[in-house]
Amino acid sequence: MNNETLYQQIYDNPRFQELVAKRGRFAWLLSSLMLGAYLAFILTIAFEPEILGIPLAAGSVTTWGIPLGVGVIFMAIVLTGIYVQRANGEFDRLNQEILDEAQK
Repeated sequence: MNNETLYQQIYDNPRFQELVAKRGRFAWLLSSLMLGAYLAFILTIAFEPEILGIPLAAGSVTTWGIPLGVGVIFMAIVLTGIYVQRANGEFDRLNQEILDEAQK
């Protein structure tokens, strides 16, 4: 079996189409969450900067902007970890099943 035939067989497999759609939806969901958090942070800086300038405690020099900014960065790391976990588990398993089925 040549590569073109194998590629076409994989592409025509409904399970492959399902995998591509599922992976795409999941990636868009996580991307939307990250974009929403980042956009909310930036818009707060742009239009209500005094909210982020409120000190964490009386007499503190650290404002709410610092932990919220670190939170946005941490959220990116967590969402990346969630994607990697699912990609290395469910998506890789489905991918291997599709490849095994195509090579029979």
